[in-house]
Amino acid sequence: MIGLGGSGLTAISELLALGRTVIGIDAADVAAGAAGRNGGFLLGGTADFHHDAVAAIGRDRALRIHQLTIEEIARIAEQAPGTVRFPGSLRIAESDEEFADCARQRDAMRADGIAVDDYSGPFGRGLFFPGDATFNPLARCRALARHCMRGRASLFARTRALSFSGNEVVTDRGRIRCEQVIVAVDGQLETLVPELEGRVRTARLQMLGTAPTTEIAIPCPVYARYGFDYYQQTLDGAVALGGGRDKSIESEWTSDNEPSAFIQQYLENILREKLRVTAPITHRWAASVSYTSDGLPVLAEVRPNVWVIGGYSGTGNAIGALCGRAAARLASGDATEFARLLINAGT
Repeated sequence: MIGLGGSGLTAISELLALGRTVIGIDAADVAAGAAGRNGGFLLGGTADFHHDAVAAIGRDRALRIHQLTIEEIARIAEQAPGTVRFPGSLRIAESDEEFADCARQRDAMRADGIAVDDYSGPFGRGLFFPGDATFNPLARCRALARHCMRGRASLFARTRALSFSGNEVVTDRGRIRCEQVIVAVDGQLETLVPELEGRVRTARLQMLGTAPTTEIAIPCPVYARYGFDYYQQTLDGAVALGGGRDKSIESEWTSDNEPSAFIQQYLENILREKLRVTAPITHRWAASVSYTSDGLPVLAEVRPNVWVIGGYSGTGNAIGALCGRAAARLASGDATEFARLLINAGT
């Protein structure tokens, strides 16, 4: 296993359940990238809003993928007790045009029996999704890593994959002989796996965090401006806010994972002027993720016995875990329902 983020650790857990012997490596550490440095949203469905997913891949596939992600969120909560909360989530419209798009999303979800409510309140107007959740992504990954090590998986941090085939991984610390390889990396995926050049593209996502505060009470994770901005409040009162990638879209297509002054200033303006939060900013960070042109993740055998997952388009917490589980099954000669749905959708 190359990559010890949420999807890679989920794949390891599934392989252990299948009775396989697993070695996992990461160039940095458990959840050192976007897997442990994201906004902590656990949302149902693909990266697209449900009505857009229906238009892109068909109603039956979009609905079933949504159902499977909701089931996976519950499984994540079971695997990492105490790291997941279920307050739902909000989508807030920032314009009349976006409000009309919210109505289209609501109608499509209700037609498919997915829980959704209209929202009008202190954060604006839009939609409330009661099935969504939030979690501490780093705590979840660390709990999953401990679970995998108890299952006798061998995990190695600070071990970079230099090259790999279906029966060997060459690292900067030695060679690993194996029967199958799963690459579970999101950011800079096209660099690690050149076969995906043109199919995935790396982008930088940026966030900031404040000291705990009582001057605002954000009840659940919030998506705004078609999901380009997002924020929530942790249990201790700190506000975590991210987004703004579209405000400098070309500069954010980058493998550089250091925060930029321009986007950080944009986020600070939202914090101070829109949310009216004056608490000091204590953290600023960025992470690399990869996007696909169709919004569906990569789940593919790119070389004999080499499976690759990634390309979560900024929403990999739930669907990435599904990909990890599916890759483990495919590497063991089986195909999950989720894998068949992706293959049938053209990935």
